[in-house]
Amino acid sequence: MAPESPASLQMPSFLHGIYPSVNQKTRKEGLRCGEQYRKEGSFPLPRQMRDVSLGDVVVAHEVVDLHREHPAWRLYMVSQVMNGLSEAMEWQDTFSARDAYEAFFRETAWGALYFAISPDAPRSAELTALRLQAVLRFWEPLQSARYLFKTLGEALSLDELMMASCSWAMDAWCPEGEATVHTRLGAAADRMARASREDSLEAILRQMPQALISARGLKHRNVVEDPSFQRHRIAALEPREFERISGACTSDLLALLYAWDRQLGKQ
Repeated sequence: MAPESPASLQMPSFLHGIYPSVNQKTRKEGLRCGEQYRKEGSFPLPRQMRDVSLGDVVVAHEVVDLHREHPAWRLYMVSQVMNGLSEAMEWQDTFSARDAYEAFFRETAWGALYFAISPDAPRSAELTALRLQAVLRFWEPLQSARYLFKTLGEALSLDELMMASCSWAMDAWCPEGEATVHTRLGAAADRMARASREDSLEAILRQMPQALISARGLKHRNVVEDPSFQRHRIAALEPREFERISGACTSDLLALLYAWDRQLGKQ
């Protein structure tokens, strides 16, 4: 699929409207995509695209969608498309179908942004690199909108949105903080794409202190916060388990800390 022109931002019409309408349209779109994927192994393009006017606000996270009776761009509801896709697949082989959907629609500005900021986990270094590289390709058109994400208040610029959603990637993979967001994301994506297991291990250890800040109720904090303990446990992970956390996303590392804490409690 050829990417849309980088000069303008367009989004599918099924993402615009009042909440009940978008909810219905996105599920229907997911079912349509799933049906074609089951039959042909490909996805249809959205039936209608609409220009996003300069400065329009895009709701990028469900928690800030408080005025559901008002028409808006509801990017976060691509998740409902994904649910419809799984439903059409009768919940069989859904992971491969969802991965294929992502790969196809990362070649659009709206798809690239959704998958870069979506809360799904875990996030490998390889996958995160692909997501960030996709966003960077569409940086110019994505800058034309403003975004609501996780917190109420003034809408965010694209730079602010990426800081709010992907600061973990920059902190772990490009800790040099003086460059622009665009530059840091580019450096982080490049390093992730070329990362060895040792590179990922070092990025994970850099990000562990941030995960520990969010960790509550750890019964063995003095053990799990020890960098030597962390290095030993991470190095011992099987390749598939390691790959799942290799991006060094804070939420993935937080889950790892809790898992270690539970294991220590059973010893």
